[in-house]
Amino acid sequence: MKCVSFMCWWVVSWYTGEIFFGYIEGKHWFFHNSVYICTPIFCNATMAHHKSALKRIRQNAKRKALNAYQHKTTRNAVRKLRATTDKKDAEAQLVTVMGMLDKLAKKNVIHKNKAANLKSSLQLHVNKL
Repeated sequence: MKCVSFMCWWVVSWYTGEIFFGYIEGKHWFFHNSVYICTPIFCNATMAHHKSALKRIRQNAKRKALNAYQHKTTRNAVRKLRATTDKKDAEAQLVTVMGMLDKLAKKNVIHKNKAANLKSSLQLHVNKL
C-alpha cells in the first residue's frame, strides 16, 4: 500500500504514550484523542507488512527524535560556552560539553573527528580567557 496523495505523521498520544501513524486532509485531524505531533514522514515508499519491520520503524523514529534533541542541546551548550567570558564558568561548562560531544561521537550522531576538533577549539577558547 502506498500513501502518495497525503502526508503521513508519526504521532504520540498524550494519554497513553502510544505511537501510531495518521494523515491530514486539509486542516482536520482524524484522531479521537488529543495528540502531539512529533515529526512528518512523507510516505513515498511501501509500508512494512511484518511486525519486526514495523517495530524497527518505531525504534528508528524514537532514536531519530532523541538524537536530534541531544544534538541540538549540545550545539546550544557549545554556543553558551563560546559566549562565556568568565574563566571559572567556562572551565566548569567545558567538562560538561566535552562529555556531551563524546556521547554524540560514540553514538555516531556526529563524526569522531568533528567531536575532537570541537573539543580542541573549545579548550583553546577556555585557555585564552
